[in-house]
Amino acid sequence: MYESYLNAIDQYQDEICGLSDYLWANPETAYAEVKGAAELCRILESHGFEVKRGVANIPTAFTASFGSGKPHFGVLAEYDALSGMSQQAGMTEPMSIPGLDEGHGCGHNNIAAGCVGAALGIKAYLEAHPEKGSVVVYGCPGEEGGSGKTFMAREGVFDGCDFALTWHPSSFNAYLSGGSLANYQIQYRFYGQAAHAASAPELGRSALDAVELMNTGVQYLREHMPEKCRIHYAITNAGGFSPNVVQERADVLYLIRSPKSADLEPLYQRVNDIARGAAMMTGTRVEIDFIKACCEQLKSESLEKVLYRNMEQLPLPQYTEEEYALAKAIQATFDPPKNILEIAVKRCGEEYRQELADLLAPNSGINDFLLPNYTSDAVSPWSTDVGDVTWICPTVQLACCTLAAGTTNHSWQEVAMHNTSIAHKGTMFAAQTLTGSAIDLYESKELQEEVIAEHKKRLGGATYKCPIPADVKPRAINQL
Repeated sequence: MYESYLNAIDQYQDEICGLSDYLWANPETAYAEVKGAAELCRILESHGFEVKRGVANIPTAFTASFGSGKPHFGVLAEYDALSGMSQQAGMTEPMSIPGLDEGHGCGHNNIAAGCVGAALGIKAYLEAHPEKGSVVVYGCPGEEGGSGKTFMAREGVFDGCDFALTWHPSSFNAYLSGGSLANYQIQYRFYGQAAHAASAPELGRSALDAVELMNTGVQYLREHMPEKCRIHYAITNAGGFSPNVVQERADVLYLIRSPKSADLEPLYQRVNDIARGAAMMTGTRVEIDFIKACCEQLKSESLEKVLYRNMEQLPLPQYTEEEYALAKAIQATFDPPKNILEIAVKRCGEEYRQELADLLAPNSGINDFLLPNYTSDAVSPWSTDVGDVTWICPTVQLACCTLAAGTTNHSWQEVAMHNTSIAHKGTMFAAQTLTGSAIDLYESKELQEEVIAEHKKRLGGATYKCPIPADVKPRAINQL
């Protein structure tokens, strides 16, 4: 291992964890991360990184570079929060923070802090070995519903990046193997005619009726689409709260997912046809507004091996009795209770059942161990704009334990834990693992060539094609 460079990370532990807590206390949703981006840039500049703000014409996106030459190593930082996820820290019951709607229900505060920690460790290495290459922190806004990396990829921000690493908070220590779902997100706005619902209903044309008919039509479509595809929706404007007024305007936001980007377009057009049909049936007009998209994720098994080797060599976080007690108290709020073994088996595969059962036997409330070295070609039922980066250069995601075992993402329990000492320990472990993995690549031309060769094989001659049309611009969630 590279003790001196990992010690450089430990030297900044208070600053790294303080950054995580600052982002947690100042949650901002997609493309509104003004405070978060500013604080990240300030810290990186103070450590000698060359910062470029507003890259890809996105005010809250940035790059922070150190060193020169090849290989050019990228660390992908995320820092956006989720709406409707306000929650007080360390609580064992849902309790929002007065006056605050947003919350870090996916731990992006930890992601950003851990990536900054990794960048500081890599910088220490490059200061001692300036001939080895360069590192850049990519400040990526809007992962939640905004596809910030996809917009950045469209503008060429990742061009020239040779390898990329990132991480995600989890209830396990592992790497995230396999693929993810590509997606399109579209706003359907229906325009009708207002009228008095009792005295002149024949003059009205209900936009809300059109939304409801569209949703019904898509419900029937679900039976006749590829099995692993998904379609979700949210009515973002129901036309007001006066039932005696025919709704003149109603909006619905759709998210369409597929294991392959190429299969999304036909499904999207079928949903569009349903929307147009609903408008025809109700005498309304529909406006189709493409919001964002992202590609499926390509795995890098050779990079997974690098991550796992570093996780094996590093000491795992050690927890106090108070931390175990908090985790168990959080677990007691799960309804229904979670079968942690089945969650682990689902992640790793049935062949690991006995090994996982042995690891989980203590039932301490925290998965304070390293999962088996599994690799998977399965497609996970979630989406991430990290997928777009995987089409440009070899990329891998680490998962580090920051949560009570079995915690569900995008939950109040997750928000409550993501500025605790448990999350801090996972964040530091992630920073060290990413640093060691990057140094392994800097040190070995053979390893670099192996990773690049696998990436080319997985591409199979294909090249990255951004799924977002050129005229679509990033928009804050609260501006849709």
